[in-house]
Amino acid sequence: MTQSTASTEELRTTMVDQLVKAGTIRSKPVEAAFRAVPRHEFAPEAPLVQAYAAHDAVPTKKNEHGITISSVSAPDVQAMMLEQAEARVGMRVGEIGSGGYNAALMAEIVGTDGSVVTVDIDPDVTDRARQLLDATGYERVRVVLADAEHGLPDTGTVDRWIVTAGAWDIPPAWTDQLAEDGRLVVPLRMRGLTRSVAFDRDGDRLVSRSAEVCGFVTMQGEGEHAERLLLIRGKEIGLRFDDGWPAAPDALNGVFDTDRVEQWTGVTVAPMEPIKGMQMWLASALDGFCLMSVDAELDTGLVAPQNKRANITLLDGDSLAYLAIRRTADGAEFGVHGYGPNADRVATALVEELQRWDRDHRQDEPVIYVYPASTPEADLPAGRVITKRHRRIVISWPQAGQASKTTITEKGK
Repeated sequence: MTQSTASTEELRTTMVDQLVKAGTIRSKPVEAAFRAVPRHEFAPEAPLVQAYAAHDAVPTKKNEHGITISSVSAPDVQAMMLEQAEARVGMRVGEIGSGGYNAALMAEIVGTDGSVVTVDIDPDVTDRARQLLDATGYERVRVVLADAEHGLPDTGTVDRWIVTAGAWDIPPAWTDQLAEDGRLVVPLRMRGLTRSVAFDRDGDRLVSRSAEVCGFVTMQGEGEHAERLLLIRGKEIGLRFDDGWPAAPDALNGVFDTDRVEQWTGVTVAPMEPIKGMQMWLASALDGFCLMSVDAELDTGLVAPQNKRANITLLDGDSLAYLAIRRTADGAEFGVHGYGPNADRVATALVEELQRWDRDHRQDEPVIYVYPASTPEADLPAGRVITKRHRRIVISWPQAGQASKTTITEKGK
């Protein structure tokens, strides 16, 4: 049997078996839901093989620039978030971002004694979700057209929120409508890095229980917040800023015309070893943190970052340094490339934080707290404080080598 001749049932079985083997699906309720819901019925735009590919999202709508603005998320990401949510039979679940398939999975998990309501700002998306849910026997899922910035209209509290669009902030409505012992699972963007964070409500604050690397289409409506991009060398290289902006961006003109400085850290990683903790440490430890992207079509090979789509970079006035990597016999070693008049100093600062992560926090994950934006500084735990429009988010690490409290203010629209 080949994939081209496999039945939908066989493809679905193979997909779920892969997710179970990988440890992405860990619980019986999530496994049963994935085996029950016909994913291909919610992705009619895709060939069957793609619909049941464990790591592939299916785009369902693009904007005038060809950028995907709605999709059926990849099965492995959906399974990850459902496991983070830990929904149970009889619970009330709210979903922000409607595709239909994820809502059907949640309906299977909470059963007929529970309820699922899904909300989206785009009438094309809600109309599509309603049609597909009805066609597959999930009429009990409620579909709402609204801006989720204001929560769910005509709905009481929910036990679980699952957000399936990239969020820059957490509106008060989401916690106001969350049960006292409820959980919010949201792809939250912090200093350019997105993590699917499972937050438990603790009074007027949220406390993370897990955080996983993910990527989602961005939130639309009042909660939308775009990154700012500083282009260098024409459009070949871009520096992406989620918060702040260089005081003198013109100072970077010609920065890559200077000689490159290389420093190597002695910090190594094994093949396939996750480094999400390192990324979060650098984002929380470095004041001049941003991300570098290299345009694939304009790439001259001048820079050699570890990641050409979103590479960790430290900016300091007229100089910068970025994360690099070189292969070793049993893995890879992290290094730093620096440019500009003060390349040595900036490169050294990035090297020291990489070594600090390796020494003090390699086995750690931070706790992420979310407080109302009005919370006084003195009432926040130690860590990187990011003040957004609605919230103050604190990335807090264990005390060994703990960074001092640092405040960043991100300006919403």
